[in-house]
Amino acid sequence: MNKPTRVLIVAPHPDDEVLGCGGVMARHAAEGAEVQVVVVTRGIEEKYPDALIAQVRGELAEAHRILGVSGVRYLEFPAPRLDTIPRHELADAIRAVLSEFRPEIVYVPHHGDVHLDHGQVYHAVLVAARPLSNCPVRRLLSYETLSETEWSPPRPTAAFHPTVFVDIAEYLEKKLAAMACYRSQLKEPPNPRSLRNIEALARVRGATIDTHAAEAFMLIRDITR
Repeated sequence: MNKPTRVLIVAPHPDDEVLGCGGVMARHAAEGAEVQVVVVTRGIEEKYPDALIAQVRGELAEAHRILGVSGVRYLEFPAPRLDTIPRHELADAIRAVLSEFRPEIVYVPHHGDVHLDHGQVYHAVLVAARPLSNCPVRRLLSYETLSETEWSPPRPTAAFHPTVFVDIAEYLEKKLAAMACYRSQLKEPPNPRSLRNIEALARVRGATIDTHAAEAFMLIRDITR
């Protein structure tokens, strides 16, 4: 019997994974894949009290049950201070997760996002997932995060230009239900981090490929052997 495909979503902060990949996570899980998430950061104490962190992690657990996520790992690097961490330390921590879980498919945040933590995570994953030393990663993609990706700097190298679209019409309701679990993070329209606008983006991405809802990604690497 073939082993299930292993899928890893790398999230700088809780809720990034649902904003960027919630539909795809639900689809992977429904199709028999083992889906796990690694949350890279923990909010620094002076900005994020322990009670809030516990609340958000509880919300994450609720969201992941809806999507079919089998496990989550917390790396506990400081947010929003990833720029103070030596890049090799971040890459080494992510490499350890890749070595233990051995995912074939990995989703990462877009490098051009306005939140600098996202760019730090993107580059660390690229280092950790280099196709060397029996690295398991065969397909590497970056996702868009509402309230971060659309505010990237106005330069071509920072823009999100999707090259992969995944039909999530059957899973959009699960994505929205999972995001609704993040009560501490949701906002009211017209804020982009609202259920209405999360759905709107999925509808626009779906229209691009003639379906009712989709998520969009930039392909970084795809290895066929």
